[in-house]
Amino acid sequence: MSILSTLAGALEGAPNANPGTTTTAPNPAVAASGALVVSQIISMIQSRPGGLGGLLQAFQQGGLGQVFKSWISTGQNLPVSPDQLRGAVGSDWISRIAQATGLPQDQVEQHVSTLLPQIVDHLTPDGQLPQGEIGGELAKVAQRFLHG
Repeated sequence: MSILSTLAGALEGAPNANPGTTTTAPNPAVAASGALVVSQIISMIQSRPGGLGGLLQAFQQGGLGQVFKSWISTGQNLPVSPDQLRGAVGSDWISRIAQATGLPQDQVEQHVSTLLPQIVDHLTPDGQLPQGEIGGELAKVAQRFLHG
């Protein structure tokens, strides 16, 4: 299953779609919404003070440092609930993504809680936070997510 299919499934409310079943092409409206959510998450990471390290710090302050570190590590990614996400990054972060995408805030929270661990995981393939400017890496991750 491609990353775009996974993304579309998550946005349609089926993040654990069975890979062994036959699926139809992703709904173009869902894929477009997914592209907006992914691009907004990446933009928020890039504009956050400290970038990915700053996001880690926010999760640590929210008591979710181990969850975020699991996304960085090469092991299994721990899940994050929409409530935990809101507590770590703040409702303002989610509201800005909702406003930019036109999606309801609760739907954005669900999507971000599914997509953020995957994005962080892709940004840290060697289990380490990247050092220095990560704009190029963010662009590569966007390409992977948006073009499968």
